[in-house]
Amino acid sequence: MSDTAVGGAAIELENLTKRYPGSPYPAVDNVSLEIKAGEIVIFVGPSGGGKTTLLKMINRLIEPTSGRIRIGGEDVTDMDPVKLRRKVGYAIQSSGLFPHMTVAQNIALVPKMVGWPKTKIKDRVEEMLDLVGLDPGEFRGRYPRQLSGGQQQRVGVARALAADPPVLLMDEPFGAVDPITRDHLQDELIRLQHELHKTIVFVTHDFDEAIKLGDRIAVLRDRSHIAQFDTPEAILTNPADDFVSGFVGAGAALKRLNLTRVRDVEIAEFPTVTVDDPLQDIFNKLRDAQTNELLLLDKRGRPYKWLRRGDLMRAKGSLARAGTLVHDTVTRDATLRDALEAVLTDNAGRVAVTGRRGEYTGVVDMATLMNSVQEMLEADRLDASEHQHQLEEQRARQTQLAQEGVTGAQEDPA
Repeated sequence: MSDTAVGGAAIELENLTKRYPGSPYPAVDNVSLEIKAGEIVIFVGPSGGGKTTLLKMINRLIEPTSGRIRIGGEDVTDMDPVKLRRKVGYAIQSSGLFPHMTVAQNIALVPKMVGWPKTKIKDRVEEMLDLVGLDPGEFRGRYPRQLSGGQQQRVGVARALAADPPVLLMDEPFGAVDPITRDHLQDELIRLQHELHKTIVFVTHDFDEAIKLGDRIAVLRDRSHIAQFDTPEAILTNPADDFVSGFVGAGAALKRLNLTRVRDVEIAEFPTVTVDDPLQDIFNKLRDAQTNELLLLDKRGRPYKWLRRGDLMRAKGSLARAGTLVHDTVTRDATLRDALEAVLTDNAGRVAVTGRRGEYTGVVDMATLMNSVQEMLEADRLDASEHQHQLEEQRARQTQLAQEGVTGAQEDPA
């Protein structure tokens, strides 16, 4: 990113209400909320509860009936909505790319509208494609129909961020892609946020996604009434009421695996070879490897196949027929839950960890993950024990005060 890159801006919603003609109840009813600059806040709640309406009022795609909106301290309630939307990035489920425009033209749309010079726009397109992990030379001239769903979503995020807005609104942006792609897009958003520090407001119906992505989560009832607005950990460990507990659902302890990242545990080295290595070198490394297998990397350094000792012999020395394809990987920003799911589907109990362009960086295995789970459970037990101890001390103190109050009353001649 350039030295002049814009960080996030605080958002204040004050008594925000939306009423539609003919409806007996408001779609959004008197919502007040403060979002800090540079944090990811997730709106999660039941379908039809008004969370998307609330989101769209921030950039006034839906005009509020009453209330105020401030971004970076500036009241934008009465600002020209077109000017406002140029300052607020917006990414939706279907990516919203214009099919008749190339990837580069889609990304350049808002910078062009705000009058950036052509050379700056060209540089920005290259920068944004690189930022979301797409090779500019390969993708800038493609049309949306030539992209996978995950690639379209990456371009959609790149377009939303192209004019460097302080705020990014995301409405179910990963809801239409397959689960593995969705996990990787979530990881990519986490990585991007580490670099950009934007203020991101994100709507989802998936509580696991909310836990994984959010710095704070707003659990919304009907009409966007706020049931609880807190950190994922606080909501998991201390839901405000039965409604919030219903959203947390069963397995709160397992959901806490979404709070820890792969980068927080030990990522081990693993012997690797590449498709360009001479076969004899691969044979020699397999012979010397203590793991009985190697990880074969493609020409870009990405995990390609797991090679075991007998694989090359059975395939008569051909890499094309040897080994087992790598079906799943995780990034350093993936959660321990993502990693555990990947490991559990792997016969050997390990998963390759990759960088931003899919390049190999190491592996995590079942033993490492189970140690982390054990440490997490132990910490939970200690926290619960400490909480119980505090409650007992509080009760004892209350009992003591009550007894002292009774004694004082008995001694008081009045």
